Amino acid sequence: MAVHFSAHEVKVGLKHRTRLKQFIRELFEREEQGLSNLQYIFCTDEYLLQLNEEFLKHDTYTDIVTFELSDDPDVTEGEIYISIDRVKENADKYEVTENYELHRVIFHGALHLCGYKDKSKKEEELMRQKEDEYLQLYFQQ
Repeated sequence: MAVHFSAHEVKVGLKHRTRLKQFIRELFEREEQGLSNLQYIFCTDEYLLQLNEEFLKHDTYTDIVTFELSDDPDVTEGEIYISIDRVKENADKYEVTENYELHRVIFHGALHLCGYKDKSKKEEELMRQKEDEYLQLYFQQ
């Protein structure tokens, strides 16, 4: 159950990485989803826009793109790309710290890989509820 963090052309102020990796593994356990390998790549808006256009055919900026790489529905192997530019902008927009918003997006990607969607209003509400649950668990430790 490996969780990795890397950065592409950005600097990320991500503290307590070992603790966060363990918490992400626990999130998958709580959601009863196997985890093999998970790579988080922090990047710029432009880099994520290129991925969004190339692989998803979406010509829009976004804070996150998640790729499931495993053929086995019971075991996750994935890549999660996060735009640090979007994280900073959204932190300002929602009046939260960049650290809090970064963790929200990190958990959001993991939840996508656990099968949660956010296309409909009902799905989005459940996703927000799960994000809040994991943010509370993480930050109260």
